[in-house]
Amino acid sequence: MKIALIFDFDETLVDESTSAFLNSKGIEPNHFWGETVQSLIDNDWDPVPAYMFKMIEASLKQSITKSDFIDFSQKVVYKKGVEALFEQIKTFASSQKQMVEVEFYIISSGIGEIIRHTTIAPHFTDIWASDFAYDHLGQIAFPKKVLSFTDKTRYLFQISKGMVGPQNRSQPYIVNEKYDSNDYVIPFKNMIYIGDGLTDVPCFSLLKKSGGTAIGVYDIQNGGNTQKAWRFVKENRVSNLHTANYTVGSDLYNSIIMAMSSMIEQDLRSSI
Repeated sequence: MKIALIFDFDETLVDESTSAFLNSKGIEPNHFWGETVQSLIDNDWDPVPAYMFKMIEASLKQSITKSDFIDFSQKVVYKKGVEALFEQIKTFASSQKQMVEVEFYIISSGIGEIIRHTTIAPHFTDIWASDFAYDHLGQIAFPKKVLSFTDKTRYLFQISKGMVGPQNRSQPYIVNEKYDSNDYVIPFKNMIYIGDGLTDVPCFSLLKKSGGTAIGVYDIQNGGNTQKAWRFVKENRVSNLHTANYTVGSDLYNSIIMAMSSMIEQDLRSSI
């Protein structure tokens, strides 16, 4: 059987990377999000193209290039236990009596160029995120791909149908091809989605309704993040809620293992 572990990126696997990147370029993050981007949202912009547009505007004064993103990818701050998590999960899977294959994915509204060049990127079967097009100087010029809210659920369907990896790039319509439920490579019930924010709610909802597992995470040092996370529990959006600590023995790690164990047990029962 196959199990998919699917992650958001910012505030889920790492501290908020876009804000940290802006800060590294001399752009004050609180002002950027609280006034610059918010002014567009107040005029009915979607939040993700709003921040991308304002970054392009900022780049006219303080050049932001593809190379800047790649360089910054080595400076992201991982949540506890993240760097060791993937091999530990594979070890658990290989210890099971039946053949269990685990695939890892990222679906993020953050900047793809940063995510795809992190040290953990090679662990992922595929990574989908917001991306810029670049001009002849390598500067950000236009939003190339925007992932926001329900956009994220598209990639759950791609995972379920096995439409992943480089061979499925530049084919935006294949996800709409009709599949018999028996042909799904990874059914939703064998997916675990881990995220921290409102952009993750559609994925949480889809998996919860389809028998999968939705886990919310939060940074206990961030009061606003904690309040937002509690809403996920109160509104029954997630199966579990934990601090973003992935070390072996943590509540979050144990929840992942228990969810996988339940999936494996169900698969064993259905095959008898």
